[in-house]
Amino acid sequence: MLQTTILRDKVKDFILMEMQKGALSVGKTINLAALSRKLGISVTPIREALSQLEESQIIKAVPNRGFVVAELQLKEAKDLYATVSQLEVMAIEDSHFTEKAIRDLKKSLLRLQQSHTHNARLQARYRFHDLLIGHCNNRILIQLLRKLKHRILFYEQAFIRDASVYENVDNQMEAIIQALEEDNIPTAALILKMNWMIVLQYLEKRLSAVPHDSA
Repeated sequence: MLQTTILRDKVKDFILMEMQKGALSVGKTINLAALSRKLGISVTPIREALSQLEESQIIKAVPNRGFVVAELQLKEAKDLYATVSQLEVMAIEDSHFTEKAIRDLKKSLLRLQQSHTHNARLQARYRFHDLLIGHCNNRILIQLLRKLKHRILFYEQAFIRDASVYENVDNQMEAIIQALEEDNIPTAALILKMNWMIVLQYLEKRLSAVPHDSA
């Protein structure tokens, strides 16, 4: 049983990493046989991993096609960003930020500002947010946030190519760090929520222009 769980988690980690790298795009079918050969394991833990990813709405089962990366919808984007922003606020309210934690956040923000490609900036932004909530004592909350962010990543990979969108986002991250330095959690929480909403507002405009989106 333990070995099956280890293999299943290995498959999930591999698939999520492929999604982050852009190797698995929206609408693309996940080939179980090819995945089995590539990872050198049977299809059983692969099916279990895919079923769990389906429960998280990262992929979906399509008749006669198998598992595919789920399409993007405006309603889902609104729900995702609203949920993630609220959960991150809960996370920092349940955190203690030491001087080292603040230094780490500043270093992470600097790496973000020095990232020049779209994908590099995107990855750096998510690393900053992971670091921000990493001091939360509620591990279930952390796990839930990471699952939701795997899905959110698709929206930003697909629709955000304008670097100027992130300028205000970067400025807000600096303000979040400053508020944490001053031990002003309410202000940090307010800016953090705005940080996600700025990106959502841009996505709403882009998604609203997609003809097949019925949300």
